Amino acid sequence: MKNRSCINKALFILTAMLLITMNNAKAEPLLHPTFNTLFKPLLADPTEPRIAVMPWLEKRHLQLDIGTSVDLYKSDNKNFAAGVDFATYSLLNRGDNFKFPVDAIDYLFGINASWKQPVSIGSLPFDELSGKIRLSHISAHFEDGHYDEATHDWIQGDCPLDIPFTYSREFVNLVVALSSPKHRVYAGYQYLYHSIPDGINPHSFQAGAELSTPGNTYLAADFKLLPIWQASLDETRGYRGTWNLQAGMRLKSIGLENVRVACNYFSGMSRHGMYFYRPESYTTLGCIVDL
Repeated sequence: MKNRSCINKALFILTAMLLITMNNAKAEPLLHPTFNTLFKPLLADPTEPRIAVMPWLEKRHLQLDIGTSVDLYKSDNKNFAAGVDFATYSLLNRGDNFKFPVDAIDYLFGINASWKQPVSIGSLPFDELSGKIRLSHISAHFEDGHYDEATHDWIQGDCPLDIPFTYSREFVNLVVALSSPKHRVYAGYQYLYHSIPDGINPHSFQAGAELSTPGNTYLAADFKLLPIWQASLDETRGYRGTWNLQAGMRLKSIGLENVRVACNYFSGMSRHGMYFYRPESYTTLGCIVDL
C-alpha cells in the first residue's frame, strides 16, 4: 500500500503541474509536451511503449500495441527531460470474418526522467552517453479470447494459477546507452519492488544493440535475463535468457519517416503478464509507428 501511495503522489504532482501551466496563460509555460523524446525508444525491446501491429507467422495470433512516451519538460540546453509513459500490449486471436478476440492484455503507465551528454571514448565509435530511469506500474488481464463460451468458463490451459488471478507489478527500470548518429548499445537493470502474485525474483537485466544498415534499414537486438517461475514452489528460481531480434526498414523513401516495417524473432519468457510463467518462441512481421 505504501508503494502504491508513492506512485499516486507522483502522478498527482505531474497532474497538478499540468493544471498550473494551463491556468497561467501569460507566463512562460513550464511544460512543453513532445513525442520527440530525449531518450529515443529502444527499437527491439518488445515492452517499449509504441504503436505496432505485428501478426505471428506460425500461429493465428496478432500483437497489437498502443502507447507512447512523452517528454513533458526539457531543460534549456536539451540535456535533461522528464515525462510519462503509457502503453497497452495486447495478444489477439485471429478469428474468421475479421474478428480478433483479445486473449490477454497488459496496461502500463509511469513517469520517467532522461539525460544525455557528449563523450569521447578513445577509438570507440560513440559520441553520446544517455540514460533513462522509469517508475512504472503494470497490470495484466485475460479477456474474451481466453473464455470458452461453450462451457461458460475460463480456459485454464497450462496456467499454474487458478483463473482469474490478479497480476500487478511496480518497478524501477534504468537503461544507460552509448550512441552515435547511426548506432547504439545499451545496458539496463530493473528492480521489482512490489508484485502480485509474490515470490517473484525482483531483479532482471537487459542489454542490446542497434545498427543502421544501407537503404534505411537497420538491425537491432534486445536481450533480457528474466526470472523463471517454479509452479511447485510458488516462486521464481533462476533466470532464462530472452531474445528479441529485429530487422527492419524505415519508409523514408515514400515520405513515411516515422513508420517501420519490421520482422521480429522472439525466444524466451513471455512479455505478457498473464503468461509470466511461460517460455515462448515465435516470429512476427508487421508495422511499427514512431510518434
